Amino acid sequence: MSIPMNRIGVDIGGTFTDVALSHTGGLSTCKVLTNYAQPEQAILDGIGIAAEKAGLALSEIGQVIHGTTLVTNALIERRGAKLAFITTEGFRDVIEMRSENRFEQYDLNLTLPKPLVPREHRFTLNERMGPSGEVLMPLDAAEVDRMVQTVLAGDFEAVAIGLMHSYANDAHEKQMADALRTAAPDLSISISSVISPQMRELPRFNTVIANAYVQPQVADYLGRLVDRLKDAGVDAPVFMLHSGGGLISVDVAAEQPVRLLESGPAGGAIFAADFARGHGLDSVLSFDMGGTTAKICLIEDGEPKTANTFEVARTYRFKKGSGMTVSTPVVEMVEIGAGGGSIASIDSLGRIQVGPRSAASEPGPACYGRGGEEPTVTDANLLLGRLDPDNFAGGAIPLTTEASETAVTAKLASHLDMSASDAAFGVTEMVDENMANAARVHTVENGRDIEHFTMIGFGGGAPLHACRLCEKLGIKELIIPPGAGVGSAIGFLKAPFSYEATRGLFQRLEGFDASAVNAALVELEEEATAFVSAGAGEAETTTRLTAFMRYSGQGWEIPVVLPYQTFADSDRIKILTAFEAAYRTLFGRVIEGLGIEITNWSLVVASVLPDTAPVTRHASGAAVTPNRTRQFFDAALRKPVDAREVERSNMTPGQSVDGPAVIVENETTTIVTSAYRAVGQGDGSLRLIRKGEAS
Repeated sequence: MSIPMNRIGVDIGGTFTDVALSHTGGLSTCKVLTNYAQPEQAILDGIGIAAEKAGLALSEIGQVIHGTTLVTNALIERRGAKLAFITTEGFRDVIEMRSENRFEQYDLNLTLPKPLVPREHRFTLNERMGPSGEVLMPLDAAEVDRMVQTVLAGDFEAVAIGLMHSYANDAHEKQMADALRTAAPDLSISISSVISPQMRELPRFNTVIANAYVQPQVADYLGRLVDRLKDAGVDAPVFMLHSGGGLISVDVAAEQPVRLLESGPAGGAIFAADFARGHGLDSVLSFDMGGTTAKICLIEDGEPKTANTFEVARTYRFKKGSGMTVSTPVVEMVEIGAGGGSIASIDSLGRIQVGPRSAASEPGPACYGRGGEEPTVTDANLLLGRLDPDNFAGGAIPLTTEASETAVTAKLASHLDMSASDAAFGVTEMVDENMANAARVHTVENGRDIEHFTMIGFGGGAPLHACRLCEKLGIKELIIPPGAGVGSAIGFLKAPFSYEATRGLFQRLEGFDASAVNAALVELEEEATAFVSAGAGEAETTTRLTAFMRYSGQGWEIPVVLPYQTFADSDRIKILTAFEAAYRTLFGRVIEGLGIEITNWSLVVASVLPDTAPVTRHASGAAVTPNRTRQFFDAALRKPVDAREVERSNMTPGQSVDGPAVIVENETTTIVTSAYRAVGQGDGSLRLIRKGEAS
């Protein structure tokens, strides 16, 4: 399958909708404010602007790649379908009982998040499959008929079906789903053996429920988007970026919308990974800060770290365990409510706090002049001289310094008996420390030393804050790629067509049954290849196999990458060696004498992308001529400094500017603090190096 010449990536964020159009003349980008009432309208507006910049007619666009936060927002805000959940007798309350873990151990008044399906809408069937797929209790046809009538009487918009051990035998789930489809052809139905055929009933039930909960809304939105694109003259296929970092067809996305949970941030990780490969960097910390959230991801050996579970809609101070765990392939990252639109306030102890509430695009920060009255991170950066009020978003959004000062003074400074500028400094230091702590925790949880990483910063807000984060984290090198302000949208254009098929197949390693594994892998490959072929045609593909393994008695598994092959029973020695190597990498040692178990298998089929060209890297060079001198507040020095303002377009390969400096472009602004030097690179990126460090 040949790749169209004119491809467009569109990322809908909480504040901005980013558009990147790749064409024969290069790359055209733009940012427009997100339209919450009609998100597809912002897409059309952005595509129109980008196409005009490129001198293209809309009919010349050959492919549209889209990522969205629609699924995540619907789950967080509880804006989904009226949903029924059908499960096995005795397991009605699994999603409410959750696990035994307490995410806040000493809180005596701990409130657990409510399940998406209220108890009165959870129904049970007298049936039972065993863990090996054996039928322990058959499903009676008369009971199926009674359940159909119960669902129809409830006037539900969607149904989720999750029966015990259906990953091993899906016959009962299919029997129930077929009966419902016959009686109500328009009813949205999701079954766990399709959405998440893996061990562990809690994440499997959560996943199928989340999928069914958002499916009608997502299917309606995607259908509307495709129709409106065609009406506007964009008669091109639409693909979605899934949370695992690959492309799927819009039809698959409408059927399995739970795979879109982190689609936008996944595009950012792909964007950063591409630059990591070009620069030959093995250990990279990806830092993506937009208008609403900040995302941090580890990229090692040129690939983002991935996982097979993800926790969405955390309700308790963003603490791990306070949300809903779903089992779907995802680029593993930590995400916190820290963006340009994050609102600053004073807590009960008189301290400045930032987020997780956001002013988003409606009404936006106070300085936007759109009715916002709360002080935000953007307002603080404006007061500290880090933003030019006349050149924000290329001048498309004029900023009002007076409005920022009024908001910061009224809500913060007047209560703390300090100046507006001191309060603004407090806001930026708090948000920077929150992000630095998130980065520290994420790297420690993965057994890594953060000081040995290079940061790649992108998103509209990251270039403003990345240098300060590096100072806090002890990171000596920072890369700001070209197009950083719309990095996720550009990342969409670099993503492969891919699909991850999963299957629960429990075995103890000492009794490894190669024939059972090989049979499962054939089914997984057929499933994944079918989905990839729908988008990539006959393109060359790669295959990655992962086994999820643990010591007997442990409560969680680790991913172990294995060669994709036809296994023999004797290969358990190879699998043991791979498991111990992965376990030692994470925990520093192995445990002697314990048995080992395999719980789930994952097979990823992906189209092959062109190799990333190596970049000519520069550590120093001739000083670039600045436009002017302006002041910004340098947080490390605790004072305003005179900074050189430089156009990003003038930072050609080998050109340099010593901090303090401000490098300006349409979609973002890069702040170079006094401790760093910025040098233009061969791929158009900026390399910020701590002064005094060796090349």
